[in-house]
Formats: sequence, structure tokens, C-alpha cells
Amino acid sequence: MKAMDVHKSLYAHGFCCMTLTECEGTGMYTDPDKDFPSLKFPFLHSKRVKIEIVCTEEEVEPIVEIIREHGRTGRSGDGIIYVSEVGEVYRVKNNTKGLEAIK
Repeated sequence: MKAMDVHKSLYAHGFCCMTLTECEGTGMYTDPDKDFPSLKFPFLHSKRVKIEIVCTEEEVEPIVEIIREHGRTGRSGDGIIYVSEVGEVYRVKNNTKGLEAIK
């Protein structure tokens, strides 16, 4: 599973904290020979893993490169990386805010 390879490599490079979610997706990467309608969604779908990481701006490029290197199979469905800004971060446990909350 490529998600495990990506996670191991990110962790080895000091990026420990992320959310991995099993999900289903549709799009140009669905393969009618392998994919099938699920009970929840009555259209062709592919099982996917979504990785979410909140990081500093300086960490974006190294994280993207690790994902591209270790998540690539060269086949349809390798995924898409989205980078978006986070307005603010609050850690509930200790009431920290901003960069302190993600470290």
C-alpha cells in the first residue's frame, strides 16, 4: 500500500503528524474492470486514502516531494496534492494557537 510508504517516509523525515482517512473517489481514474458500485454510493468508485497534513509554509515543498516520490506508481489514480492555506490553528488540549499548536 503506497499510503504506508508515504507515511513511513514522511515520518522518517520528521513529519510525524497527519490524518489518514479511508475514502471513496470517482473520476478519470476509475477502472470499470476493478471498481464497482458500493452499497453507500451507487456509482463506480475507487477506494482511496486521503492524507491531511498541517504544516508551515517552509515544510510544504519537502512534504510534496516526499509524497510525489513515495506515492507514485505511474498508474492512473496516484492522486492529486492540494495545498491550501489554513486561517488559524488551535490545539484544544493545551489552549495553544498558531505555529505553537502544530509543533
